[in-house]
Order: sequence, then C-alpha cells, then structure tokens
Amino acid sequence: MLKTKYMIGIDMGTTSTKAVLFSRAGEVITSFTKGYPLHSPTPSVAEQDPEEIYQAVVLAIGEVMKAGGIKKEELGFISFSSAMHSVIAVDSNGLPLTNIITWADNRSVKYAEQLRATEQGHALYRRTGTPIHPMSPITKLMWLRHEHQEIFAKTSKYLGIKEYIFYKFFNEYVMDYSLASATGMFNINDLTWDAEALSIAGIDEEKLPKLVPTTYTTSGLHKDLAEQMNIAEDTVFVIGASDGVLANLGQNAIEPGVLAVSIGTSGAIRTVSDRPLTDPKGRTFCYALVDNLWVIGGPVNNGGITFRWARDQFGRAEIEAAKETGQDPYEILTDMAAKIAPGADGLIFHPYMAGERAPLWNANARGSFFGLALHHTRDHMVRAVLEGVMYNLYSVLLAVQELAGLPKKIHASGGFVRSKLWRQIMADVFNQNVTIPESFESPSLGAAVLGLYALGEIDSLNVVSEMIGETNELVPIAQNVEVYEELMSIYLSVSRQLESDYGRIADFQRRHLE
Repeated sequence: MLKTKYMIGIDMGTTSTKAVLFSRAGEVITSFTKGYPLHSPTPSVAEQDPEEIYQAVVLAIGEVMKAGGIKKEELGFISFSSAMHSVIAVDSNGLPLTNIITWADNRSVKYAEQLRATEQGHALYRRTGTPIHPMSPITKLMWLRHEHQEIFAKTSKYLGIKEYIFYKFFNEYVMDYSLASATGMFNINDLTWDAEALSIAGIDEEKLPKLVPTTYTTSGLHKDLAEQMNIAEDTVFVIGASDGVLANLGQNAIEPGVLAVSIGTSGAIRTVSDRPLTDPKGRTFCYALVDNLWVIGGPVNNGGITFRWARDQFGRAEIEAAKETGQDPYEILTDMAAKIAPGADGLIFHPYMAGERAPLWNANARGSFFGLALHHTRDHMVRAVLEGVMYNLYSVLLAVQELAGLPKKIHASGGFVRSKLWRQIMADVFNQNVTIPESFESPSLGAAVLGLYALGEIDSLNVVSEMIGETNELVPIAQNVEVYEELMSIYLSVSRQLESDYGRIADFQRRHLE
C-alpha cells in the first residue's frame, strides 16, 4: 500500500515562495504564495534577506496545511525546488554575515570577465557545466575574497538559500547535486567539489555543505517549529533540486527531444540528456536532476521583468484604467499590441535590460530599440518588447540544438502562457507547435514527483505525464513565420555589432548611477 496520500511541493523563487498541496495523483488541493522584496539599491546589487525567505517557507507550509484541511499524518512528505546561484556567508554559529547574494547580482562582473577570458576558465566550465558569469557563486566568492576580506575571513560556510533553510530546520549543512551543479565549483563527471575551482575561489571543502543526491531525505523537526507549520515532527523532507530542472520535470519534458521553455521574471530553454553535456563555445549550462538525467539549456535574465518595465513605462494610463475596471493591465497592453502586425512594422527590441546570460553571457549587455521611425507608436513598442523576448529565447535554442539536435516537441510554461498573443508569438518565432500544460505549478509539481521517486513510491519520473492535466497546442502561422525569420536575422546581426559597445555604456552607467 502506498504511504503518501498528500504531498507538498515548495518552490522558493526570486520574488516569492509558493507551497502547493497536491493529492497523490498530482491534483492541486490548495496553494499559498508569500512574496518578498529584492533589494537593489544600485543597478549591480540584487540581495534578499534570508530570514524573510525562511519565514515565507514556514508560513506557506502552515497556510496550505490549514487551507487544505488535511490531517498531519496524511501528509507524506515536503519536497523542495529552489532558485539557483545564491550565496549566503554564515559564521560558525550559522548566522548570516551577508544577505542572500542572488543570481541577479552583478558585483562580481570584473572577476567573471577575467576568469572567462582564460583557458582555465573555459576548462572549468567544461568540468562544471556552469558558464562563467557574475550569476555563478564561484565568481561571487572571488569578489568577496578580494573586496570583502573581513567577511571572507569570518565565514564558516557558504550556502544557498535552500541550504540555509535546511540548516534552520535540521541543523545540518547539505546541498543537492542539482544546486551544486549550478555553483561553478562542482565537477559534473565525478559528482564532487572541483579542487581547481575551490582553489580559484580561495576556499576548501570545509567551507561548503556536504553533497547529497536530489533524492536525499531527512526528518526530525523541533516540536515548536512543527506546530508552527501544522505538520508532524517526523514529517519527511526531501531536499529536491533546482527550479530549472524541476520545471522540466513538472512540464513532462524529461524525454530526449522534448524542449521546455519557461518565462517568468526571467526565462529559460532546457532539454534533457542521459549524460552531462557542455558546449565547446561555453553558451549552455548542464545541471543535474537524478542519476541518469541531466538538464542542458540556457537561462535568460529578461523575461517577464521586461514586460513589467514596458507596462510601467508605456502603460501608466492603462494601469489607472485597470484599477477602475478590475482588468489586468497586462491584458490591456497585449490587446493593444495585438492590433499591430507581426514584426511591429520593422521595430526590433533587444531585451537586455538586466544584462544577459544565454546566449551572450554578458552582464554588460543593455537593451535597445532598433529601426525606430516616425510611424512607430507606443503600441508598436509594446509589441516589439514581446517579440524581442522571443527572439532572444530563440537565439538560445539555436545554441541548445547544436548540442541536442532539433526539438521534437516544445512544452511552454510560466506566467507568459496566460497571454494568447505572447503564446502565438512563441509558436511563430520558433516555427514549431507549442504545447501548454493545464498546470502552472511546474517546479512545485516537479518537486512533488521527485519526492515520490525519492521515497520509492514510483519507479520512474515519467508518472508526471499522468499528472499535468489537459494540454492545448498552438500552431505557427505561416505568414508570421516568414516575417519573423527575416527580422531574426537582423536581430542577431545587430546584437553582435553592439557587443563591443555594451561594456562602454555599462561602465558609463555604473559611474553615474552608483
């Protein structure tokens, strides 16, 4: 008889933590989301308070248990998904010496550029699967070592946010292979901390958590903490994996040839391999899921955050109107953009508002409109923003398919799929059918399925195919595809020509804004 009747998947993201209570069959019983701020006093800084996220996790678990109305003993386990690349320095008592230095923090850009320019850096990427970039924890440690020597000297352990949560819960320092494979310090072939990477960072293994598989489980909460979360003290906790690889699992994109595309605040394109794969050109990541599944792909900084910028800059009147009518201002803006022809009458937007990871791996990249003429209106600019995000993702796909081949299927998820227009733009730019699962809870569902696997209640992760509900499919429109193919060529050419000037304009901005 199967033990699990209900399960909780936790997704600790950049802007919020979500807890989802699932039935054993993957049905969503209830969910709760708690947001928290990203502290960015200057363009290069992107930090969070680890205690705020810890409290969000505790609150979210307690709220779904309360709202779900289930008995404590009916909960089989809690499994975790977490954002990648975060760094917290803690002292010998486990107290933070820093805030969470998130993936979006660019203060280590100088060290990333220096390392990336060397043969040693490229060899390190090929062993670790993490592109050399300021997002990477190894470059954050280099920055702390050279520019915050007092903190560096006092640090007992370097953790990510999930490791901090597990320490608070169970007083142990453990990191799963998936998150470790996103640090730039984990050898993806040997499943160990990479000695040369640690030397570059200036640390030894004692400064990092113990490595464990993504199926690692633990239990034994303190009575007071268990009561606060409305769960039993012996509730099983599954360490889980990173949000990216679990999004693939939650989208049923774990078969070769299936491509997962997600757009939330940021975005990513990912597919799976039965072995570690890295790109000779250094453009893609390779992160662990379970023993025989690795997720390769590329992340982009500029997804929904770019549309939010467009909303705030071009849609102020619509925001006010939405308050009166109860409409979503994003819907009003997409309705405006839908009236403009595909290709925005020759207006191209490069969405590098927050620098860019794949495929450029250039923290200095900056956004731009190209082709702007007197006939263009605000509506054209909104449409160009939506299209630019898709052009950028397609450029990542070009790199991924060099390693993994042309995708057979594309599964899409994230907040963007609520927009009919944006979904269609994806199908047209990619020139492929796009399948959208009914469930929007991909990382949380992925965490829950991984938990079932960890507890031995399922033999294969493929059971997720029975849990994602109905799907709908978008088909590319031939005349739109033709337009986008012509403009995509121009998009790529312009970004290459601007590359040498990104550093100059970024340096100017840093000098005048920080």
